[in-house]
Formats: sequence, structure tokens, C-alpha cells
Amino acid sequence: MECEWKPDEQGLQQILQLLKESQSPDTSTQRSVQQRLEQLNQYPDFNNYLIFVLTKLKSEDEPTRSLSGLILKNNVKAHYQNFPNGVSDFIKCECLQNIGDSSPLIRATVGILITTIASKGELQNWPELLPKLCLLLDSEDYNTCEGAFGALQKICEDSAEILDSDILDRPLNIMIPKFLQFFKHNSPKIRSHAIACVNQFIISRTQALMLHIDPFIENLFALATDEEPEVRKNVCRALVMLLEVRLDRLLPHMLNIIEYMLLRTQDQDENVALEACEFWLTLAEQPVCKEVLCGHLSQLTPVLVNGMKYSEIDIILLKGDTEEDEAIPDNEQDIRPRFHRSRKCSAAALDVLANVFREDLLQPILPLLKELLFHPEWVVKESGILVLGAIAEGCMQGMIPYLPELIPHLVQCLSDKKALVRSITCWTLSRYAHWVVSQPPDTYLKPLMTELLKRILDSNKRVQEAACSAFATLEEEACTELVPYLAFILDTLVFAFSKYQHKNLLILYDAIGTLADSVGHHLNKPEYIQMLMPPLIAKWNQLKDEDKDLFPLLECLSSVATALQSGFLPYCEPVYQRCVNLVQKTLAQAMLYQSQPDQYEAPDKDFMIVALDLLSGLAEGLGGTIEELVARSNILTLMYQCMQDKMPEVRQSSFALLGDLTKACFQHVKPCIADFMPILGTNLNPELISVCNNATWAIGEISIQMGSEMQPYIAMVLHQLVEIINRPNTPKTLLENTAITIGRLGYVCPQEVAPMLQQFIRPWCTSLRNIRDNEEKDSAFRGICTMISVNPGGVVQDFIFFCDAVASWVNPKDDLRDMFYKILHGFKNQVGEDNWRRFSDQFPLPLKERLATFYGV
Repeated sequence: MECEWKPDEQGLQQILQLLKESQSPDTSTQRSVQQRLEQLNQYPDFNNYLIFVLTKLKSEDEPTRSLSGLILKNNVKAHYQNFPNGVSDFIKCECLQNIGDSSPLIRATVGILITTIASKGELQNWPELLPKLCLLLDSEDYNTCEGAFGALQKICEDSAEILDSDILDRPLNIMIPKFLQFFKHNSPKIRSHAIACVNQFIISRTQALMLHIDPFIENLFALATDEEPEVRKNVCRALVMLLEVRLDRLLPHMLNIIEYMLLRTQDQDENVALEACEFWLTLAEQPVCKEVLCGHLSQLTPVLVNGMKYSEIDIILLKGDTEEDEAIPDNEQDIRPRFHRSRKCSAAALDVLANVFREDLLQPILPLLKELLFHPEWVVKESGILVLGAIAEGCMQGMIPYLPELIPHLVQCLSDKKALVRSITCWTLSRYAHWVVSQPPDTYLKPLMTELLKRILDSNKRVQEAACSAFATLEEEACTELVPYLAFILDTLVFAFSKYQHKNLLILYDAIGTLADSVGHHLNKPEYIQMLMPPLIAKWNQLKDEDKDLFPLLECLSSVATALQSGFLPYCEPVYQRCVNLVQKTLAQAMLYQSQPDQYEAPDKDFMIVALDLLSGLAEGLGGTIEELVARSNILTLMYQCMQDKMPEVRQSSFALLGDLTKACFQHVKPCIADFMPILGTNLNPELISVCNNATWAIGEISIQMGSEMQPYIAMVLHQLVEIINRPNTPKTLLENTAITIGRLGYVCPQEVAPMLQQFIRPWCTSLRNIRDNEEKDSAFRGICTMISVNPGGVVQDFIFFCDAVASWVNPKDDLRDMFYKILHGFKNQVGEDNWRRFSDQFPLPLKERLATFYGV
């Protein structure tokens, strides 16, 4: 059939002129082309011209024709619903007639156009598309077959879900068997399309494929050693996905598959090797991993270890021979190319396998390690250090005997003359930080720290980055062990400030924040503050309000403020003011954007989130001294808006701040409680764990401050809290916070909460028995005791859980211990000696002994 439409010659020339200009490198030309294209969209048949250039105008060069098709694709994406019928019919007709164009570029462009129309919901309104494409697969003409397959592959990628639905009368029942026939086609390109099409339906366990799963797997095996890399890659990808969804079907062939994947992991083609390497990562997640792989560890280990060496091309791309680059500013466009991926994948595979096989991996790996770690060639030695780091988590126990010899060797490697060796050594040492810290500090911690601090000041940027990250890990492990060396550490970190380029500065902020978290109030010494604060404040003053570098700096300051407490006072006011301004600016911008989205840009709400978090840090660190700053600002009004923001992270941070301000200066929060409580009630939704957690915690803090005045608000929150504490699979921290808040509500309003006792006492006891004695646990248990005295019947059925929770206290305050004593003895007297004995015989021995020792029951 012929598609009906003829262009106007003058219009055609005008559009060709535009297409030529749009290929100009000049940005102002491109801008004016964009505007003219937008204007032409007013004319209904503009899109007819575009398809005409793509499919009919063979006199033009291919890039121009393809470009015409891509502009049309963008119009379809943006305006397809406004195309007149005649136009969309003409476009569809032309696409189907030209899917077999002799040029691969034009065929591919037509295919992209077809899938774009199809994914605009047009699969329903274009019923002849799939049958026609499937028919074209049988064409004698290679171009037609390949073009149709290319289009089908794109449709399978973009519309997999709708293809497997009743809406279209399940076309896959015909398509999948059809695709399987082409696995044996003589053209590698077409074999590759065929596998790629079927691969789209593995993960979703599409029924049409599951019916043909055995012939599919047989066909894959037949193509296992195909000469075309793209085909081998798709075979590997299929097997990796089948491992996740149809392990049962692969198990009988597992030995052969493992042998095959060992070969493919060493494939000459890097993309094939990468897909094959994913197989080991996926296999490690399967429970059968250990039994099917244990016989192959001695073959697999050297293959993975071998894949962990840098290739020559990696080293060129990594500028492995540039040792000193610290003075070269970071190039913001310098997004690293995706190189050495198969090295990373091998390392990741070794890491997960170490976690599966634990010490069993050491037998094949130790001999290799001995050879690599002391090898004269730096590339080999570097890969050995990576291997040692990769197995650290899984093989830690088995490695311990070798660490006294290996750690000093690694500390020596920190001053290797090759930057790539120094940087990987930083990482590997950080993986063993836990063990280093568990030994006497002078043996390993001190020498490691000394060398690592030198590396933070390395002249190579990659080494600086690795050393800074490794040091942050060491800080987390060592905590207060670092206190004796604080002056020395701060000296280095502060010096790095003046030395670092942009990207590493951001990591430096993290190292400083982590240091503050780790040593806490030990940082609050005038001489340390004098070293640390001036460079931080200098950066703070340099950065503009719209600069994203504020995020890590604000996070860092938040940790520092919490650690320094009163020591932060001199810096407090300007920091507080700016945070309030950031919140105010972001909210104002959001209002503008909401009222006129076409006029204004959406704000980046991260500015507001990080500012709220820093205000929390100030409130926590400064306590009551923040009172006058709150009094002079409109922060509570702003918080009222933040608590109702659409974005969960904003609400999460504002509830945290509410809790901290409640503790620090409740007199300013109290007038707003009537407005805040209903909002807190609606945010007790456990689907959003962190929001729910912070809202729950804030309610608990508010109730402690409100006392009996909390009474009108109990009904707004109690029901949801009881529901959350009884929900299966609720995360531990949320359970603990919910229990504490229920206890606190019961403490201030026992008459309102105690009637519900029976509905929450059991999960309440089990979630709080595991937390350490602290203020929050104290107030919660006072609440539960008060409620039991109001409604003793509510606890009778679950009394054993209460006994267990009481026994979890190491040393409660005297008056709380008295409350426990009264309840235990009251219960014992109530039931009588015999019943009590029968009851307490069910107790595990440790519980029985503790209660006898502490409470004499």
C-alpha cells in the first residue's frame, strides 16, 4: 500500500535548511533552531515533513535524515496526543514500509520511532504493528528482518509489561516461540536480537516464556560458544537472570554452566567477561551456592584474582603514571569513563564469595596472596593488596594469624612509589581497621595512623581521597582511642584544607565530621577549637547560598557543634541565622514554583534538609543556650511549613528538629503544640520508616514536657502507635522508639493509655528488653509501671514478658526499682505461693536467678 501525502517543495527546503543548521557547533545557532522547531510544531503537517525526510528523501545524507527522525521522536514524546489522525496514520504507515531501509542508521532510527509511538499507549491503537513486525521477521531480505527485529527488541525493552497483559490478547504466546526459532539464524546480529528480546521476559517470570523454558535453555546452550561476542554476552546475561528466577531448571546442568562461566569470565571481549562475572555475584546470593561451587573454588579463585589486575589501558586511563597532580584543579566535566569495570566486578565477586565460604576460601587464596603481595611488579602487587581487602569481611577470622605480619607490610606499602599502590593500600587497611583497633594501640594503631595521616597530605589526589576515606573508617572504629593523638590529627586535617582541590575537600569535611562524632566532648578544648574552627568558618563564609558544597560542610558543622557543645557558642549565631535563611529561601522558592511552575524553577530542597539537620545539631549541642536565638527568629513558623512538605526527607528532618527544640527550649514550642500534634499524628505511617521514627520520638519528648496537659492529644496518636508496635517486620529502631513513646504517654496520662495495656504490653516488653539503661528507657518503664497500677488486669496474661523486661535492667534508679518490686510482689501475693512457683518454673534459669537476686521473688 502507498502512504498518501505530498510535501510542499518550499516548506521542504525550509525544513532541510533547519536540519543543516541544527548540526552547527555554535550554541546560539542551536538555540534559534530550537525556537523555530517549537514554532513549527503549531503546524499539524510539520511532522509529515519530518517523516518524509527520514524515509523518502534518499538524496539527503544519512545523518540529516536520521536527525529528522529523532526530532520527530521528541515531538511524538511531547505532543503525540495532539497529532491529527491523518498525520499519525501517515507516520505509522511510513515507519512500517521503511523498517527495512538499506542503511543501518535509518533502520535504527525508524525502530526508535516505532517504539516511541508504541509506548505512548499506542500498542492498543496500532493493532497491526506486532503482527506486521513478526511477519517481516520471515522476510528473505536481511535488512527487513534485521530492522523488524531491532524494532521488536526496543518494544520488548520499553513495553514488556503491557505485552504480557490481557489488554493486547497476550501476543507473547506467539512472539516468544517465534523468537526462539531465530536463535539458530545464520546472522549473528539477528541471533543477538532474538536472545535480547526473550531476555526481557525472564525477571518478570512471564508465563509465555515459562511455558517454553526448556527449549529456551537448550537453545542458549547451543549458542554458548558463538563466535559473535554480542551473542555470548546475551547468553551470559540470560543465564544470570535464570539463576535468580528459575534455578530449578538450571540445577541439573549446573556443573556445565559453572565450567562455561569460568571460561566466559576470561573471555577476550571485556563486555562478555563482565556479564559472566555477574554470574558469581548472583550465585553467591542463592542458598545452593556453597554446595554447587565448593568443588570449583580452586579453579574460580585464580580466575577472579587474575581479573583484579589493571590492564594496560586501565593504567593509561587512570593516569597511573602521573604521580603528582595535587596542584591541578579538578575538572568538573571530568566524569570518569566506565573503565576497569571487570576488575571491580571480580573484586565484588570475591568479596561476596568470601562471605559465603568464609575460611574455606583461604586454602585456594593464601598461596596466591603470598605470591602477589610481595611481587616485584607493581601492577601485580597492587592486585594482591586489592584481593586482601576484598576477602577482609568474609575471611577475617581465618586471616587473624597472618595479620601481625601483613599489617606492618601494608603500612610499608603506604609509602610505595606508585600512587595506585598507595591508594589501594589505604582502602585495604581500612577493611582491617576493626582488628587493628582491638590490639594494643602502640603495636599497630599508632604506626598506621602516623602513615595514614602522611597519605592524607600525599601529592596525588587519588591517594588523598583514599586516605581520607580510610581515615574516616578508622575514626569510627577507634572512637576515643584517638583522643591522645588529637592535636596531631587536627594538625594534618587542617593543613589539608589549604592543600585540597574541590572534590577531595568534600571528603575532608566527612573525615572531620566523623572525628567529631567519634571523640565527642574531648574535642571541646580551646586549643583544638582554635585549630579547627577558623578554616571551617572561612569556607562557610566563602560559599554562596546556592552552592551545593554547603551540604557536606553543614553536615560536618552539625557533628562539630554537637561535639563541642558550649565550645561552639562563639560561632553559633551566624551559623543559626544562615540555616534559618536557607530554610526560608527554599520554602519561598517552592511557593513560587507551585503557583507558577512555568515561570520559576523548582528549588533544591536538600538545602533546607541539611539546614534543618544542622539546626538540630545546634539544639542538641547547645541545649538551653539556643533559647534566645529561637526567640529572635521565626523558625517555628518555618517548621510548621516543613512538617507539611510533600517530600518525606523534609518532614523527617523537621520532626527531628522539633524533638531537639522540645528538649532545649520548650517554652517556645509549647504555644504551637495544638497546631503540631495533628500533623505528627498523620505522619505515623510505618511505610516511611524514618519519618515515622522521628515523629514518634518527637511525640515522646513533647509528652515529657507537657505532663498531664498532653491529655487532649492522646487520641490523635495512640491508636497508630499501638498498631505500629504490633506490626510484623517493623524495624528494630522504630519498635524501640514506639515503645518508648507509648511508655512516656502512659507516664503523663495513665488514665487515657492504660485501658489499651493488653493490646501492646507483649511487643512493648520484647522490644525494650534489648536496649541499654538510659533516660529514655527510664521514663518509658516508669510509664508502664504507672499504667499497670491503673489497669493490673491488662498485664496478667503476658506477665512473664514484663518479668523478662524488668530483668533486663542493670541498675535502675532506686525509686524505679521500688516500683518494679511492688508490682512483682503484688502479683506474687495475688496468685499465691503455689501458683507463683508453677508460673516461675517456666522462667529460663538466668531470668529466675536475676529476679531472685534483685527483687527477692
